[in-house]
Amino acid sequence: MLKPKTTQIELPEGTITLETGLWAPLAAGAVKLTMGGTTLFVTATVDNVESEQDFFPLSIEYVERMYASGMISSSRFLKREGSPNDSAVTKARQVDHSIRPLFPKGFRKPVLIVMTVLSYDGVHNPEALTVMGASVATMLAGVPFAGPASGAVVAVDKDGKLHINPSLKHKPEELLAEFSLAGTTGKVLNFEGWGKEVSEETMDEIMDLALERIAKLNEAQNDFVKGIAKETMEYKELPVKEEVLEYVEKEMKEEIKKAIYLFDREENGRQIALRSINEAVAEKLITEGSDISAFDIEMAVDYVGKKIMRAAVLAEDKRLSGRKLDEIRPLTAEVDLLPTVHGSAFFTRGLTQSLSIATLAPAKLNQIQEGLDGEYEKGFLHYYNMPSFATGEAKKFQYRPGRREIGHGTIGENALKYIVPDQKEFPYMIRVVSEILSSNGSTSMAAVCASSMALMAAGVPMKGAVAGIGVGLVTDSEDDSKYKLLLDIEGVEDFWGDMDFKVTGTSKGITAIQFETKLKGVKPEILKQAFRLSKQGRTQVLDVMSKAIAQSRAELAENAPRVDVVTVPVDMIGEIIGPGGKNIKALTEAGEAIAPGFKLEIDIEQDGRVMVFSANKEQRDYVVSKLQGATMAPEVGAIYEGMIDKVMPYGAFIDVSPQISGLIHVSELADGFVKDPNDVVKEGDIVKVKLTKIENGKQSFSIKQAQAKEGK
Repeated sequence: MLKPKTTQIELPEGTITLETGLWAPLAAGAVKLTMGGTTLFVTATVDNVESEQDFFPLSIEYVERMYASGMISSSRFLKREGSPNDSAVTKARQVDHSIRPLFPKGFRKPVLIVMTVLSYDGVHNPEALTVMGASVATMLAGVPFAGPASGAVVAVDKDGKLHINPSLKHKPEELLAEFSLAGTTGKVLNFEGWGKEVSEETMDEIMDLALERIAKLNEAQNDFVKGIAKETMEYKELPVKEEVLEYVEKEMKEEIKKAIYLFDREENGRQIALRSINEAVAEKLITEGSDISAFDIEMAVDYVGKKIMRAAVLAEDKRLSGRKLDEIRPLTAEVDLLPTVHGSAFFTRGLTQSLSIATLAPAKLNQIQEGLDGEYEKGFLHYYNMPSFATGEAKKFQYRPGRREIGHGTIGENALKYIVPDQKEFPYMIRVVSEILSSNGSTSMAAVCASSMALMAAGVPMKGAVAGIGVGLVTDSEDDSKYKLLLDIEGVEDFWGDMDFKVTGTSKGITAIQFETKLKGVKPEILKQAFRLSKQGRTQVLDVMSKAIAQSRAELAENAPRVDVVTVPVDMIGEIIGPGGKNIKALTEAGEAIAPGFKLEIDIEQDGRVMVFSANKEQRDYVVSKLQGATMAPEVGAIYEGMIDKVMPYGAFIDVSPQISGLIHVSELADGFVKDPNDVVKEGDIVKVKLTKIENGKQSFSIKQAQAKEGK
């Protein structure tokens, strides 16, 4: 059991308290972090059995408990917290990207880190505590770890001023950007978030400010764990067996070199050739009684291939695809590929392909989500799917999205959500789905490009086209001041390289970023150069996209629902709805009767905006005229169209609007004598009438005078 210890870190925005040694004594490491009324509890546990997977088996979970903010789920059927929402999954991925590079490559014992929000005050963001909590718990557990690491959230307000770990009372609409960063002292490990067309210079400032704070938090961590952390576990430095590596380097190096320089246009040639090499080595080395496994051979071949690729980039500027370091793969862009959808686009970069489909719906279909701040609505959604056929594999089809799919969908959503119009300007719920049809690196960036074009093709009035591109890095293992940046990395360059730096934006600025690295941090100077290189690439991609579609179409897709908006006085909303929704239901039914087969929907907002949705113009015109009439004061001598509500022996009552209704006396139903009003009108008839007088608040109407005025 760890020794109890408490410390406090004084910061301008509040005090962080770290406590350990009292809770979860069977966990390898545990720490409670408190800031204001927000408490995050983090544990680290380690399995004693080494894994044989070809990657470090690290699991990160971010758990939000509803009790943390004094709430119970609003669901009638489920009160226990279930699977994490997309926001929680994204936070867990960010922490994973922030600390995974700090574990040694030879360490293979499974590690589980669980971060639980125990209390939440709605002001202090638990996200600002997650990376530091995971780092402290890991160091306390005695796991080999090149920490400490810490995180910081940086926001940019409308005046361009930067705020570190801003209060959650700041709403996104009040900000120009919000980014989460993590790092070791002086180096960046993770960088994610959104911006409203932010400049590269602002991104530099964000990085510098965050690293300042991170350095202070890292120093406090070192002081905190001193004298109480468990002894560091032993591990093997080299993840492959030396005898296997020696054989592969001596006998198969040239074959591996030929295999990895098969260009990406040759489809899966590289993978097929490397698989053949693995099989050839296995035939030589795996004998009866041998302790050499196929896994050992795969690791050795991979190690040699990676070494060849990196050396060629650093010494010769030579890439596996034959491209220059700042050269983008061949690009194509198309729109309108699918006949019945609202908007579609297809984007390719080399062997990477994304098909995106945009769908519009009434705003009442906004997704309702539940979090620690209560229920909230999302009117824009971006989803990312990558089935196994995209990589040429025959794996079982997955219907549920994994963390990767959710994370890649999130960067697309961040990239586009402030470029699509606000629902007050464009009252639609928008859903975009990116289907990855082929994957060879930077699929999430291809998805952004295709989704941007699909939205423009659907007629969504975008502020501009959004493109995305990835930048890679290769550094000298002995001297990280020697490095090369690679524009538009393909899959193997991502796998064997040192970083995946994904940036999206318009021609005016950056809208999102997602950065991860395999190094123990990347110097900010390198990332500042990467921002400039990504802008160069983004400009080229936008040029190709503009040839397919230069701007949002002026009209919505033919089969997309249209919306007309009528604003009515707030105090009239109740009358328009009617008792039990009677009036609005009758208006909907009357409108649908005009064009059977077309669905009509009427949504009423609390601010008095009434939205009329239909793909049929006649339906919308009818309802709009009725709503406009409902807001007009009655005018003697004016002609109105209304519905016969009731027929009596002495006449008929007509309902034009909540403000305009009254009696048509039997003598005003038609020219000549009318014995029975039922011979002229029936309940539900739509007729035109003239308002003849208003007396003591009662309104009188005439059909025959209306007909005479119109010349009938």
